[in-house]
Amino acid sequence: MIPRLPLIHSEHYDAPVPSGHRFPMPKFLILRETLDSLGISQHAQYHRPEAASLKHLLLVHTPDYLDAFINGTLTDDHLRRIGLPWSPHLVRRTITAVGGTILTVQQALTHGLACNTAGGTHHAFPDHGSGFCILNDLAVAARTALTEGWAARVLIIDLDVHQGDGTAFALADEPHAVTFSMHCRSNFPLRKQASDLDLPLDDHLDDAAYLDLLEQTLPDLLERTQPDLVLYDAGVDVHADDRLGRLNLTDHGILTRDKFVLNSCLNLDIPIAAVIGGGYDHDHHKLAERHSLLHQAALHIWQSHHATTS
Repeated sequence: MIPRLPLIHSEHYDAPVPSGHRFPMPKFLILRETLDSLGISQHAQYHRPEAASLKHLLLVHTPDYLDAFINGTLTDDHLRRIGLPWSPHLVRRTITAVGGTILTVQQALTHGLACNTAGGTHHAFPDHGSGFCILNDLAVAARTALTEGWAARVLIIDLDVHQGDGTAFALADEPHAVTFSMHCRSNFPLRKQASDLDLPLDDHLDDAAYLDLLEQTLPDLLERTQPDLVLYDAGVDVHADDRLGRLNLTDHGILTRDKFVLNSCLNLDIPIAAVIGGGYDHDHHKLAERHSLLHQAALHIWQSHHATTS
C-alpha cells in the first residue's frame, strides 16, 4: 500500500483584497478545489498548519517590523512596497502561510516529500516587505530547521521567474544555508541581491532551453552543497501566459521541471519541501491548474518511488 502524499493547506490562506487587484488571492482556495477535482486529494494526507510562532519569525524578521505589521501600523511607504492592503485577515493569512511552510518542512523531513498550497514569499526582507511578500516563509523555514536541529545544511531552489532577493539577503550570513535562484534577468526586482548561485535568464526562453540549463546546473549543485533538506519554490510565473513573467514555458515544461527537481532530490534521499511560488493570471481557475502541476508532479514522483521501494 502506497502511503498518502503529505500536503499542507489551510482555509486561512485567503484574505480579502479589492476586486481586480493584481495579486490573485483567490487562487489558494481554488487550488485546493482543483486538487480535489483532479483526484489528487484522494491520494493525499492533508495537514492543517498553525500560525508561525513569534520565536521563529524573529529568526529572520526584525521586532519593529513584525510589531508594525501585526498591529497595523506599517507606514504608507511599507504598504506601497508590499502592494497589499493591511487587514487583520491579511495578518492571519500571512503568518499561517509561514507556519504552513514550516509544517511542510517537518513533513518532508519525516516522509521525504511534502507540498504546501501556498508559500514562496521570497521578496520579503527582514525589515520590510516587497512585491506582494510580507514575511519570508522560505528564509524563516530554513532558519527554523537549522536552529531547531532538524537539518544541518539547507538548500533553497528558487525557480520563480523573479529573483529571490529577500531570501538571498536574509540568509547571506547563514553558512549552513545555500540559495539558488534561476530567474528572468530583466524582471522584477530591478536591484538584484547576490544569491549563493544566480542563473539569470534571457526573456522568452522556451521549455527546451530552460530545462537544458536546469539539467546542467542542479545535479552539480546538489553534489557540491550536500544538503540534508531542500526547500523548492516552484513558481509558475515562468509560464508563457503569465501576466508578469517574460519567459515562454508551457504546462508541459513546468510539469517536466517539477518532476526533475523532485526526482533529483529523492534519488539522493534528500528530503524536499515544495511551495507554490508566484503566478499571475486574470483567470484564477486557469492559474490554480497551473499551480497544481507541482502537486501532480509530486504525486507522480511519490508513487513511483514508493512503488520501486515496496
